[in-house]
Amino acid sequence: MKKRFVCQNCGYESIRWLGRCPSCNAWSSFVEEVVSEKRSGTEPTSPPIELDRIEPVKLKRTETGFGELDRVLGGGLVGGSLILLGGDPGIGKSTLMLQVAAHLAPDQKVLYVTGEESAEQIRMRADRLNIRAKITVLAETNLDQIATWIERTGPEFLIIDSIQTIFDPDFSGAPGSVGQVRECGNRIMRLTKAAGIITVLIGHVTKVGAIAGPKTLEHIVDTVLYFEGDRNQRYRIIRAFKNRFGPTNEVGVFEMTDAGLVEVDNPSSIFLMEDGDRIGSSVIATMEGTRSLLVEVQSLANPTYFNYPQRQTSGIDYRRFILLLAVIEQKLSLPIRQYDIFVNVVGGIRIDEPAADFGIATAIISAIKSRPVPKGLVVIGEIGLGGELRPVPNIETRVKEAEKLGFKQCLIPPGSKGLHSGIEVIRIRDVRDGAKLIFGE
Repeated sequence: MKKRFVCQNCGYESIRWLGRCPSCNAWSSFVEEVVSEKRSGTEPTSPPIELDRIEPVKLKRTETGFGELDRVLGGGLVGGSLILLGGDPGIGKSTLMLQVAAHLAPDQKVLYVTGEESAEQIRMRADRLNIRAKITVLAETNLDQIATWIERTGPEFLIIDSIQTIFDPDFSGAPGSVGQVRECGNRIMRLTKAAGIITVLIGHVTKVGAIAGPKTLEHIVDTVLYFEGDRNQRYRIIRAFKNRFGPTNEVGVFEMTDAGLVEVDNPSSIFLMEDGDRIGSSVIATMEGTRSLLVEVQSLANPTYFNYPQRQTSGIDYRRFILLLAVIEQKLSLPIRQYDIFVNVVGGIRIDEPAADFGIATAIISAIKSRPVPKGLVVIGEIGLGGELRPVPNIETRVKEAEKLGFKQCLIPPGSKGLHSGIEVIRIRDVRDGAKLIFGE
């Protein structure tokens, strides 16, 4: 019997125990596992075929009852697909899946396998959400028993909550270990693919926000979704990081209410305030997949009392923030070093694209000058090291979103052509010209 040591954080394998993982640098993360014997010499079951001779298949999709979730999935659930849904504890993963199951239950057989809660707890959640659908609940963690009941009940929609609580008795290791998660994921994939069952695996996340377990779990599934947000706030965002049946990087926005999750039809409205001009606040148009969102960026500049001023951000990349501060200080001659500067993206959303540079810089300049950004203004553009504004993709989609929400003026980089809208569009050459136009200097 062969044995190996596997890092429970990243899946790195070693023939001996190590105190520190050489791959992810985690301490005391190695656990001993038994290596299963693999059979060899099997005959191929299907011959190769030329690509142009393969008959195309039209995917049949099933609506989930949430337009936002259907959008992220590429139009709905695909028969026989395997979906991995990750998120922080208490974010609403189980609630979302129970609501989807309730929508599908009248037309499909639904099996909800719970390894974390009892059947009575699932009933209590259903009562809170006012769900009276015909859903079969199985409280079990042994994969052999789960497979038996899947064959007996023949579900068309299957939920495993969660994959980290399921264990295969044929393999060593505790539930949630790298080996167990990998083997259980592979076995569930083979079982559900053969029967054409739509399956959702709910997964835990680590402290850094990645789905717990080996990366192979994300490779074998068809779709990887992340449910994000602060459990103490109302709004949640679901993202697709992998999708074999649709686009990636799409987002759906939900609101957590007493009656469960409710989709938000106009996400831009939840990130904007309705009052007038405010110091240190600007509105930018960011892209999330194929959707444009208007988001408010806030900045606070406070005179520092230390030799090293504080720099803190929430929702933007810190290194990009430092770069923008350097450009602002050099091109506008502002006393950046005399202020503690804080930047926050309203609503808990995170912005990763450079098109937000101009909006972030505008909020910082407004905070330092103590002058408000005019109401009804949207700023779009990437800032180069020379202070110049560079073109960004999907500019027309961003401008149309601003026009739809009633904004009157939009500042964009030069070189953007083909814009046809009722909003006033002004092309700005660099950050200095933008500051002069906005703040009158």
